[in-house]
Amino acid sequence: MDFRLEGRVAIVTGASRGLGRAAALALVAEGARVLGVARSADQLASLKEEAGDAVEVARCDMLDLDQVARLPQQALDAFGRLDIVVNNAGLAPAGRFTEQDDALWQRIFTVNVFAPVALSRAAGEQVFLEQGSGKIVNIASTSGILGKPTLVAYSSSKGAMLQMTKALAGEWAARGVQVNAIAPGAYETDAQAAVLNDPEILRRRLRKIPAGRMGSVEEIGPLVCLLSSPLSDFITGSVFVADGGESSKL
Repeated sequence: MDFRLEGRVAIVTGASRGLGRAAALALVAEGARVLGVARSADQLASLKEEAGDAVEVARCDMLDLDQVARLPQQALDAFGRLDIVVNNAGLAPAGRFTEQDDALWQRIFTVNVFAPVALSRAAGEQVFLEQGSGKIVNIASTSGILGKPTLVAYSSSKGAMLQMTKALAGEWAARGVQVNAIAPGAYETDAQAAVLNDPEILRRRLRKIPAGRMGSVEEIGPLVCLLSSPLSDFITGSVFVADGGESSKL
């Protein structure tokens, strides 16, 4: 399928590894150009080396909302336009509820909620609303739908992201901007290293997934491309669960 992304420009946060890197590379494969955003200079350099001139990179600390708000202008400076924002960067420290203090909750909500809000607002104000088009794809989590013990702060933040997705979609639909979310389950990323490296823990984890496996990061790419594409212009305010059936079972 041709996603009609040739010449489009995307910002992808958390693009140095995992789902963000896979999303960035999938967009590039479909003809888009990408401003890849992350904290790690080395991993961003690796993304740039793999994708070539279709990618420019920007180091950004998602805790610094002023830096985040400058990203749309950086995309305009690099490529001359902006069509897509993929809010992927996230923070998910596990811990008992009583042991995660207010400062940690603030960090989690800043990265997982306030940074996507700042980037979406800046993209809307600087580009999308004036040009009458734009795509925002928020990478949430099934934890934001069902909640997960030892991830109370993370689950809460991703729940907030999902509600922001739906509310903003309703506000901007008439302005030609679509806002959707993807809620991944368990994927083979660095965040799952403790599970992947322990056969017994992995066995127990996979028993919870009807598909019998974790997702491959490359499997997120086609869905990101669809939601970034003109083919999805009538889709907005939707949450697409990609978890091998885990959240669908009793």
